[in-house]
Amino acid sequence: MIRRLATVVLALALLGQGAEAVAQDQEAARFELQWFQDARLGIFIHWGIYSVKGVDESWSFYNKKIGYGEYMKQIEGFSAKNYDPAAWAELIKKSGARYAVITTKHHDGLALYDTKFNERSVVRSSPAKRDVIAPLFVELRERGIRCGAYYSLIDWSDEDYPAFVQGDGRYTLSENPAGWQRFRDFYQGQISEIAAQLKPDLWWFDGDWEHSAEEWEAMKVRQMILKVNPRAIINGRLAGFGDYATPEQNIPIETPTAPAWELCMTLGEQWGWQPQDTNYKSTHDLIHIFADVIGHGGNLLLGIGPKEDGTFTPGQVARLEDLGHWTSKHAEAIYGTRAGLPSGHFFGPTTLSKDSTTLYLFLPQPAGGSMEIKGLDNKILSVEVVGRSMPLAHRVVGKISWSKVPGLAFIDVPMEATDPWMTVLKVKLDGKVKLYRGQGGF
Repeated sequence: MIRRLATVVLALALLGQGAEAVAQDQEAARFELQWFQDARLGIFIHWGIYSVKGVDESWSFYNKKIGYGEYMKQIEGFSAKNYDPAAWAELIKKSGARYAVITTKHHDGLALYDTKFNERSVVRSSPAKRDVIAPLFVELRERGIRCGAYYSLIDWSDEDYPAFVQGDGRYTLSENPAGWQRFRDFYQGQISEIAAQLKPDLWWFDGDWEHSAEEWEAMKVRQMILKVNPRAIINGRLAGFGDYATPEQNIPIETPTAPAWELCMTLGEQWGWQPQDTNYKSTHDLIHIFADVIGHGGNLLLGIGPKEDGTFTPGQVARLEDLGHWTSKHAEAIYGTRAGLPSGHFFGPTTLSKDSTTLYLFLPQPAGGSMEIKGLDNKILSVEVVGRSMPLAHRVVGKISWSKVPGLAFIDVPMEATDPWMTVLKVKLDGKVKLYRGQGGF
């Protein structure tokens, strides 16, 4: 019934407004989004021939930092000789991530899976001589981790694609509709390959900005994917035909209004591996960013980049392991929760259990003391430190019996109860959370 309703809404929107006007919220009721909303943490892997020289993925030749020929020659050095998909999957599991996304093809047109459409793949044209995506999906699924396929709609290497590099367009669509149709057949053929070979749980598209939804035939692509796997979900970069929003690198000030959202952010300063990129975010900063994101109902998709041989730098490994120590300790406050209290009720991130009867407070400072909750119109049944089951005292001050305005709730947190990175408190309520949002009048 949910699927049928969403399909009807989508069809009506198409008839009334045109394809480009179909927003992400047309499938707000999709049941399949629930696993994604519960997952909270994903790992984003950018791997490709750009890791041979350690240059920007695709953009290095687009922005003319390096010649196209020199860039493409890197395929001769892509060996994947130390690639261990089981070790990758184990590291991802240790981080606490519940899903992972990897580049199957970036804007450079080089496929990391076994495409039959051309020779531009590491399977056919590199020393690696193998599909590096399929074995990772096997290992991830054995560990209960969902699998996502990144795919760039644009392809700056394909002669039928209308643009190459800045200022060097090959043709306009009106001049060569046959060429554009050949390219659409090509890229949609690759999507069909990936759907059949890899069966992704999640599709992470990129590059949709260069053409309209009609030009991409975005609705057709969505239908192709869902025909193979009706439970697949799609990110927000399919020209309006995705399921969730995908802001990049910076936490939105205003929470996205899409049914779900995900912040994709690099661990260092680059997506793919670069030798000079060692300025990794500290464990403290990662955890605080993550708490901020989930407190607003989003997911964090954390970007890492392996070297061409398939190994990760020790710094990346250490950060993921540290993150995993914290997520495992505070799992109940993370996975399966929803956005917490609106701004102003607590000075820090919060999450809520699905039934809204348990409130989790993420304390931004490690020091102990009294933590204040404002406007909580519930009785607090108990408070404890997550990961330690340590009960804490609480009190309510300023409550007048005949007034509808709730008092201020204070929770005493002793210094010995705090976590070195971020402490989380579990607050059990007497029912679903009720909040006072007034101005204090009687």
